[in-house]
Amino acid sequence: MMTSKTLAHGMVRAVGILVLIGLGLFVVYQIQTVLVYLVVAMIVSLIANPITEFLRKKLKVPNTLAVAVTLLFFLALLLGLFSLFVPLITAQGNNLSLLDTQAIQNKTIQLYTQIDQYLSRHHIDLGRILKESNLTSKLKFNYFTDFVNTVFSTISSFGMGIVSVFFISFFFLRDKVKWIVGIKKILPDKNETKILNSIDKIRTLLTRYFIGLLVQLTIICLLYLIVLLIFGVENAFVIAFLCALLNVIPYIGPFIGSVLAGILTMLNNINHDFQTVTLPTTIYVLLGFFIVQMIDNNVSSPIIFSKSIHSHPLEIFLVILIVGILFGITGMIIAVPLYTILKVIGKEFFPDNKIIQVLTKNL
Repeated sequence: MMTSKTLAHGMVRAVGILVLIGLGLFVVYQIQTVLVYLVVAMIVSLIANPITEFLRKKLKVPNTLAVAVTLLFFLALLLGLFSLFVPLITAQGNNLSLLDTQAIQNKTIQLYTQIDQYLSRHHIDLGRILKESNLTSKLKFNYFTDFVNTVFSTISSFGMGIVSVFFISFFFLRDKVKWIVGIKKILPDKNETKILNSIDKIRTLLTRYFIGLLVQLTIICLLYLIVLLIFGVENAFVIAFLCALLNVIPYIGPFIGSVLAGILTMLNNINHDFQTVTLPTTIYVLLGFFIVQMIDNNVSSPIIFSKSIHSHPLEIFLVILIVGILFGITGMIIAVPLYTILKVIGKEFFPDNKIIQVLTKNL
């Protein structure tokens, strides 16, 4: 028979559990950046491990040196990718004549005039719309300063993230044997087989996922390149590569890439007639990008998610949405690999759990 004392004890225990869960979630939220660094470093380590093993076993390179060479290769690859964008930035800087204030003013007036003339032919009074919206009073002139500060802050945070990830990855790779031994000591001996099976499955699934992702991005880049070349957009390869790279960010990345392609296309044709050249070319490019995205959403992505990591597209969508809300864009990028890791661990350690069984039935 349940007494008031038992009931009170149960309520206190429930409240205590809820408080601990809330405290745990708060701590996770506060250190989310560190957790993201750790997850990204783990993924980088998994990708880099085959190269390290090749250097260490086949070429007899010492372990520390093999790890350093591998990470330097990844760093050089990253810097090489960034260097591709220098011509694009230079070209757009020349197009906008950033150091020539008068040129900026003239081109802005020219663009406004072309837009106004185009809208006037369709009986739309742009001047009246701007006047009625009272747009001038709503403008804040510190937007540019805030934007510059945001850019520098983002670059600084990104640089810190790169350094942190490479630093953590170095020790993950160099001391992986110690990590495995340490994990074995912490966990009971009966879980040793499960741990080794989990690591092997995670490595296999993530390798398949990243290979599939690389194939997907390559296809998207080629299709983007074809679209841009058809309409004669300058620096077509760099723009196509950048837009394809943005596709790594689920759902948001393709939209950002399309907007970026539209802006760069418009800037490349800023000296041409707006109605007959600039606007139609931009619309055609955006339409081409939309078709590419349709191909990707209906062909590439389903194949990657279903074949490489054995997850339903709706399942992936919900995971990306939840992780994106908690950890932002970085979380969206690592959501699928992290979810795959958790599924493998769940299947190995909690095979009798009904929820785990449903989520991992194809794994």
